[in-house]
Amino acid sequence: MFGGSKDEVELMKKRSTGFLDVAKYSLNQGSYDISAFCAEQAAQLSLKSTLLELIGDFPRTHSIIFPLGELRRVDEKEVDAFVQKHKRGLHNLEDAYLISRYFYKIFDREDGEYLISLAEEVAKFCEKLRLGMGKG
Repeated sequence: MFGGSKDEVELMKKRSTGFLDVAKYSLNQGSYDISAFCAEQAAQLSLKSTLLELIGDFPRTHSIIFPLGELRRVDEKEVDAFVQKHKRGLHNLEDAYLISRYFYKIFDREDGEYLISLAEEVAKFCEKLRLGMGKG
């Protein structure tokens, strides 16, 4: 491993999975704002654990977009294609962090389902990058 310890990476991956599970549970309970927040956290931790594993560090930010920019160091072409395909959704996912906590916006089931789906796409993409680097 280049930088972060295997234990740190595994803990972040476990937390990411946990947030995704809570996002799905919250969605089923009708707590759509909590679902949106947890989906964002799951995606953020997927990205950061991948950076820690493949590069050795991760940015201390609440952004989704910035860590993706850092992952360009691993595979610029793949990251650019992923961002291009999901650009609007990634911004929505990033916005969910602040909006679900601080602003008056009502999230609905469709929002929650979409953000969970996108968080799952981020996790799959991160695993693809790991496999490409022989880490998966």
